[in-house]
Amino acid sequence: MSGARASSEAERELARLHASVIACERCPALRDYCSRVAREKRRAYADWDYWGRPVPGFGDALARIWILGLAPAAHGGNRTGRVFTGDRSGDFLYAALHRARLANQSEATSRDDGLSLRDVYVSAAARCAPPANRPARDELARCSSYLDAELSLLARVRVIVCLGGIAWNAALDVLKRSGRAELARRPPFAHGAELAAAGVTMIGSYHVSQQNTFTGRLTAAMFDAVLARAREIARARA
Repeated sequence: MSGARASSEAERELARLHASVIACERCPALRDYCSRVAREKRRAYADWDYWGRPVPGFGDALARIWILGLAPAAHGGNRTGRVFTGDRSGDFLYAALHRARLANQSEATSRDDGLSLRDVYVSAAARCAPPANRPARDELARCSSYLDAELSLLARVRVIVCLGGIAWNAALDVLKRSGRAELARRPPFAHGAELAAAGVTMIGSYHVSQQNTFTGRLTAAMFDAVLARAREIARARA
């Protein structure tokens, strides 16, 4: 199959998955919360028509690098409808991807802002914005099949960059369910930690939340180094 044909087929399959994510009603409490946030809004975004639904992944269907976050922000992805878009976490993430030449621009403000990614796909362990940015264990479990589907459809993925401990554990679980990892113990999350499993390498990074970036726990240089390592591994396993 030619590269263009493979890309087109992968895009169609991901589009079907994204439609399923958007229509998801598996967690009624989360759906109620996201809908209420969308109605009440934040004063700064009073003129916005909030998305208010589950947020699908975004990026290159032939990506070798998969960036896995925690969940959409109530006034970020839950407002804009695109993962890591419209909040400080996204500002940090997409600026870094632009510096690494993995994105065509450094800003992510809305679904129609012209942003496109090269060799990178971005999604989250939870697809609905949770109260206090903390999804419950059962909510993460209900979302897990979407991660399984993404791993299956992103056939070229060689690296999973896990933003924080929840994403790290979600990636361990999806690799285990896929049969790619047989773990006698669960390696703990750490910034810069790596785990190789059947052709895929996990890399840990502190989350790109302003809680980490404003305090200096995660600097631009630190995250640039994570992306550089991800690109190095992806190229070596091309």
